[in-house]
Amino acid sequence: MLNLSKPSEYNCLASYILEMFGTVRTDKLKHFFNDLPVDPFLAGNYRFRRLSHFKISGDRLEKLPHRRLFQSKKYNPILGDVIREYPELDDALIESEDFQKVTWEFFQFCQLCTNFNEVAVHQIRTTATSQQMGNPAPEGIHRDGVDLVGIFSVNRAGIEGGETHLYKTKRENPAFTKILNPGEFLVFRDDQYFHFTSPVSASTSEQGVRDVFVFTCPGLFPPE
Repeated sequence: MLNLSKPSEYNCLASYILEMFGTVRTDKLKHFFNDLPVDPFLAGNYRFRRLSHFKISGDRLEKLPHRRLFQSKKYNPILGDVIREYPELDDALIESEDFQKVTWEFFQFCQLCTNFNEVAVHQIRTTATSQQMGNPAPEGIHRDGVDLVGIFSVNRAGIEGGETHLYKTKRENPAFTKILNPGEFLVFRDDQYFHFTSPVSASTSEQGVRDVFVFTCPGLFPPE
């Protein structure tokens, strides 16, 4: 885990960190992904999504008012310049101890590496069947246009693929490649690395799933 008394252990300017978050019980989080609504902005009905924003208020996590999502085409050639709106995370999930542990951990990175006290949490399920693959990153190798990104793996079942890559440039081989297993948390600076996750395919005749929380600091809001 990140020790904030020794910030030199994480280089905010040029590094990434992969943690195995053993104190988070991913089995207590999995069921919250079963009722995610389909992402209406992406064709294929294989991605499901919710989105909420939080800040630290004293010693507690405070949910912020509902905000929409916006990225420019510079960062997202598929859905750039589109104002997107997603349902909020479930209240029971927000109140759960394990969700709060992961979110607090990401806040520690934000406090160490940015000037922001606000994060967005994207709850995303990508599915795959024998008839259709799922694409966690339809925009390809990309940046999000934020300071910091975190990907926490909650569940992967009945799938192959879904390997996460980090690139210093789009022309180079990846600097990092790994399938994120449940409990693993990858955090990196968005301005230092492009990222991508390869498509997933079903490994059996049943539907397969990849469930993650994607954290950004700050959030991505439409222009005023």
